[in-house]
Amino acid sequence: MSGTQDGRADGEGRVFQAAGDQHITEHHHHGETAASGWAGTESVRQPTGGQEAAVLRDRTELMETLRSAVRGDAAGQVFVLHGLGGCGKTAVARALFRFATDQGRIGLWVNAADRTSLRSGMLAVAADRGAGDGQLAAARNGMRAPADLVWDRLDASEQPWLLVLDNADAPEILQEGGWLRTSPRGTVLVTTRRSSVGFWPHAELHHVGVLPHDAAAQVLHDLAPDTGTVEEAAEIAERLGRLPLALILAGGFLSHQVIDPWTMTKYGQRLSGDGSLELIDQGAVAYPQGDARQLINKTWQLSLDALAGHGVPEAAELLRLLACYGPDPLPLAVLNSPRIESVLPRARSEAALRGLLDQSLTALVDPGVRCVQTHALLLTSVAGSAPPERFAQLTRTATRLLDELVPAVPERGPQDLRLRLAAPHVVALLRQTTDVPVVEEALDVAVRLACALHRTGDYLSAWELAADAAATTEPKLGADHRLVLSAHSRTGRALFRLGRFEESETVLRRVLAERERLFGPDDPDTLEACFAINHPLQQLGRESEGLALLRRSTDGRRRVLGEEHPLTLQSRAHMLEFVPTGELAAEIDEATMQLPEECALHLGGDHAVTLASLLSHSFALVRLDRLEAADEEARRTAEEYESRFDPDYALTLSAKLLYARVRAGLGDPASAVELMDQVAHRREQSLGAEHPYTVRSYALLDEYRAQAGGTAAG
Repeated sequence: MSGTQDGRADGEGRVFQAAGDQHITEHHHHGETAASGWAGTESVRQPTGGQEAAVLRDRTELMETLRSAVRGDAAGQVFVLHGLGGCGKTAVARALFRFATDQGRIGLWVNAADRTSLRSGMLAVAADRGAGDGQLAAARNGMRAPADLVWDRLDASEQPWLLVLDNADAPEILQEGGWLRTSPRGTVLVTTRRSSVGFWPHAELHHVGVLPHDAAAQVLHDLAPDTGTVEEAAEIAERLGRLPLALILAGGFLSHQVIDPWTMTKYGQRLSGDGSLELIDQGAVAYPQGDARQLINKTWQLSLDALAGHGVPEAAELLRLLACYGPDPLPLAVLNSPRIESVLPRARSEAALRGLLDQSLTALVDPGVRCVQTHALLLTSVAGSAPPERFAQLTRTATRLLDELVPAVPERGPQDLRLRLAAPHVVALLRQTTDVPVVEEALDVAVRLACALHRTGDYLSAWELAADAAATTEPKLGADHRLVLSAHSRTGRALFRLGRFEESETVLRRVLAERERLFGPDDPDTLEACFAINHPLQQLGRESEGLALLRRSTDGRRRVLGEEHPLTLQSRAHMLEFVPTGELAAEIDEATMQLPEECALHLGGDHAVTLASLLSHSFALVRLDRLEAADEEARRTAEEYESRFDPDYALTLSAKLLYARVRAGLGDPASAVELMDQVAHRREQSLGAEHPYTVRSYALLDEYRAQAGGTAAG
């Protein structure tokens, strides 16, 4: 069986697809011949690693840049292609090599993986460019600097050339020997995993990463066209992280099964098992033995070995820690904690991270905050390398690092991008670990994080996290576990905010029943469930049922937590929105201190419950048709929410809607239209056009516009 070297890409989303069968051999040693002591010129006149890429896909920008450097007499430039092993740097280099030689340029290819290969290859370049036996012998015996001879001959070349230094993953050996230079007669292209600019001071660097979605799918389908559709190929490509080497190996495996041919569907099913990496590497069974660059399970070990050899063994441990998380961007703040000491010295974490970055084993990204991001297959490979007891320690540390990012008591506030970015990593932890104490710790983090996301108004992320956490941990901890029920509760509350009232009520109904059965009617979690389920019940037209549960929550919290507890005050504030107006009037008129003042006294004026109580109190005044009394309070509430949160925050929009109702009721429909226009459009942007709140907002906007039109006509 043979494979393909192509279907590889860079981070700009470009890919080569090879036609026909190829033999992958990136590592090639230019050994000395017995006859003359020198590698023959043909050993540097063709790329190592098999046939050329036949079809160019979606790599236009990078290739045009490189082609312009080898057209005509263009010379004097050094280009460095850097990136994770298996991303197709050599494929790009071979494509350029083919283009350059087709243009009449001399193509020279040297394997720069180690000192011996580099020295032999470069002396073969000198021989190709006319160095005599005496000159070569002097360079070989130390009578003359070898690099000087090579570059003298390159500078004197009558024909322009392209020199490729492939697999230059130890750039220090290029520096030590002075092997990397510029020349007025040619262009140099280097492929490497090392991204540090310090190694390439005069070069133009280009990152080579994974493939874009469509190109990755097409690569796999072209390699094994009879085994499935492009859509099926796309699904597998995504699960392979769109890594070109993985796609090549998968395509090679699928296209060469003879006795029992596989479909892409079968391959995708097998990828779900624990042996997915071994399955991928089966596509390389016909490749040269010992070529670790062509095996997913081994290619990255080359970089870790290099780091250990350079005095950074901690890089491997940091990578194992990162393997506890997912392949999404991970905020760097997570790694900046003394708790990392349990797996590696904090003083060495910076050097370890720099080493991983330099070897392209991870990358810095900035989706709004500084993050690191690591390829999914690399994480899977590394995670499987740790002994079980060590992996438990790593997952425990990874959990505690995330724990420091999440507030112990989440408060309402503006969105924190770091929290949203942390969510998939909590889920990844929960999926990987089976150690019950670690599962419990991670689930506690997940529940608090879902609550924090909810309170920043990111209801979709809160729902996704809580639902995933509940589904993942219920089989491990049991359906009766308090934290599992808390995750279900956060799921139900987020569903309510997403306008999915029936689903919310179903989830919260089950949580209430289970908590009451397990923990009793006055347990704080049971009372929380009574409070939460009132909201969807009110929206579903079951007002009396919802109010009864809200009363139960309020009375229970008074008994269990006390009158001054934030949750008690929260329940009392919500009562102002739902009790009958007769009872409401007595509550407001007979109180010696209004609820917002009481909240401010016990909690402080800046507390979220205090502000929410002001909104509820304003709503109570509107319910009682006391619009003059509500006017100033509603305006102040809307302004306070917008200044403390943002214009799109759910309660900001609720406060503006309430103020619009007050202005319309006081005969100022123009102001009401202006306010409702903001509310309707912002709800459409944040919640969607079909959300019940959005629909109601537009209906109210139409009503106020009609009033404003009638007022103007009158």
